[in-house]
Amino acid sequence: MKPTLKGIAASDGIAIAKVYTLTEPDLRFEKRAVNDTSLEVSRLDDAIAASAKEIELIRQTALTNLGEEEAKVFDAHLMVANDPELIGQVKETIESQKVNAESALKDVTDMFINLFASMEDNPYMQERAADIRDVAERVLANLLGVKVPSPATIDQEVIIVAKDLTPSDTAQLNRKYVKAFVTDIGGRTSHSAIMARSLEIPAIVGTKDVTSLAKDGDIIIIDGLSGDVFINPSQEVIGEYEAKAQAFAAQQAEWNKLKDAETFSKDGKQVELAANIGTPKDLESVINNGAEGIGLYRTEFLYMDSHEFPTEEDQFEAYKAVLEGMDGKAVVVRTMDIGGDKELPYLPLPHEMNPFLGYRAIRISLSEPEMFRTQLRALLRASVYGKLRIMFPMIATLNDFRGAKALLEEEKAKLIAEEIPVSDDIEVGIMIEIPAAAVLAHQFAKEVDFFSIGTNDLIQYTMAADRMNERVSYLYQPYNPSILTLIKHVIDSAHKEGKWAGMCGEMAGDQMAVPLLLGLGLDEFSMSASSVLKTRSLISKLDSKEMEKLADKAINECTTVEEVMALVTQVTENL
Repeated sequence: MKPTLKGIAASDGIAIAKVYTLTEPDLRFEKRAVNDTSLEVSRLDDAIAASAKEIELIRQTALTNLGEEEAKVFDAHLMVANDPELIGQVKETIESQKVNAESALKDVTDMFINLFASMEDNPYMQERAADIRDVAERVLANLLGVKVPSPATIDQEVIIVAKDLTPSDTAQLNRKYVKAFVTDIGGRTSHSAIMARSLEIPAIVGTKDVTSLAKDGDIIIIDGLSGDVFINPSQEVIGEYEAKAQAFAAQQAEWNKLKDAETFSKDGKQVELAANIGTPKDLESVINNGAEGIGLYRTEFLYMDSHEFPTEEDQFEAYKAVLEGMDGKAVVVRTMDIGGDKELPYLPLPHEMNPFLGYRAIRISLSEPEMFRTQLRALLRASVYGKLRIMFPMIATLNDFRGAKALLEEEKAKLIAEEIPVSDDIEVGIMIEIPAAAVLAHQFAKEVDFFSIGTNDLIQYTMAADRMNERVSYLYQPYNPSILTLIKHVIDSAHKEGKWAGMCGEMAGDQMAVPLLLGLGLDEFSMSASSVLKTRSLISKLDSKEMEKLADKAINECTTVEEVMALVTQVTENL
C-alpha cells in the first residue's frame, strides 16, 4: 500500500493511533427568534458548565506542565465563565429580545470586548478583553456542539493533525496520550519539529494537506523515519508498521547501552555530544539520553512563558536549576533571542517586512540595556553553581560582541563590589548565524572564548531562502559546498586561536551531516537530546582521518548538494 501522504521526517519513530484534529472550529451561526426563552437559558447554562469544566482541566495541565504563572491565564478565564454580571446580561438579552443563546452571547460579549479593548491606557483591561473573547468562543462552540481543540483535554492515545503547532499548543502536549503529530506546514527546523524532538515523539511536517484528508477518529500511521503517512490503512499495513515500531524500539535499546559512554570516533578522536534545551524541565531527557553537556539553553522560553519580563530572581532560579542539574558539565546559555517568529505581548516590536533580518536578539538586548543587565546579573549569580558558558546570539559585527561583553563585565564588577559570589571561569562566546560573522571568524576568534554555529539561520541567510517558506525550502541545504566551506572557515579560525567550535543548529544531529562535521574538526555537537545516542553510535563507527578526506572532497570536488549526499552515502552505507 502506498502512503496517503509524504512529508518531512522531523522526529524519529513510528506511531499508530486515532486522529485528533487541532484546527480552528467553525463558529458560524444564524440569529433566530425563539418562543421558548427558558430552553435557550438552559442551553446557555449547560454550555457555560461544560466550558468551565474544560478550562479547569486546561488550568490543571498548565499548572503541572508550565507552572503557576502560566496557569493564572486560566484562572482569569474561569472568572469570566462565572461572572454573574456578564452571564446575567446574556440571559436578559435572550429573554427581552427573544433570540437564541448564540446570538445573545455574541452581542453581549462583543460589547464588553470592544469596551475593554478600547482602553489603550489600561493594559489590564485590554487583557480582560482577550480573556472574554477566548471564553466566549469556547461557550459558543459548546452551544453549537463543535469542538474547541485543546491538547490539554486529551485523555486517550492520539496522533495530532494540525496546520502547524504553536509554542502554547506544544506546551500543553501530554506525552502519555499524544503519540505523534503531523502538520500541513513546517520543515525540520520549524518550532514544531524541534519541540517534537525535545518531547521525543515522532513527527512529520510539511505534508501540505493532511488536515483536509484526515478527520477525528480516523486511524493514522506516521513513520517519522521516512516521512510516510497512512490514513485508515489496511490491517496488513498496520501489522507491518507494528513490526517496524518494535524493530525501532529494539534499535533504541541498543543505542541506550551507550548512555554512560564518552564519544570517540573509531580511531580514538574524542568529541563532545551536548543537548539543546528550552526549560529546566528538559533536563530529565538530557540526562536520560547521556548528553555530555548542554550546548544551547534557549532562555527566550523564560520570557515567552510569562506575562511580563521575568525578574532577576526568576531567571536566577532557572539558570541555577540547570547548572546544578548538570552536575559540573558545561552549560551554554544563550541570552534572549526574541524577535523573528518569537514575540512577546508585553514587548511591542515594530511591524517589519523581514523580521528575521530585523530588530531581534542581541539588537534588542543592546537597545534595552536594563532588561539585558537583569539577565546578565541572573546568569552571573548562577555561575557559581556549575560550569557556565554565556553565548550572545545574532552577532553581526565585532562591535556587537564588544558592546554585549562590556555590559557583562560591568555587571560582574558590580556584583563583586556587592560581595556577591561570581565564578571566575565563565567562557563567553557567540552564535555564528550571520554570514558576515562567519566570514570574519578569524578576527572574532581573537576575542571570543568559543563559537557555536547556529546552522538553522546561517543556512537560510547564506542561501537567501526563508526556511519556513515551502516554495524555497529546497534551498535549505545543510550539505551545500558553500555552507560546508563557511563552517570549515569558522572551525579552522577557532582552532588557530586555541579556541573550540561547536554547533547548536539542527544540522549537528543530522546523520547525513555528522560524518562531514567530524571531518571538518567540529569539537562539540549540540542537538535535540533524542538524537544524542544514535549520533554517538554513528561516530563510534567513523574514522576521523577518513572523514577529513570526505569533507575535503565534498568542499573541493563537489558542486551540488546532491553530489555531497551521494558521496557521504557511498562512504557510510556499509557501516
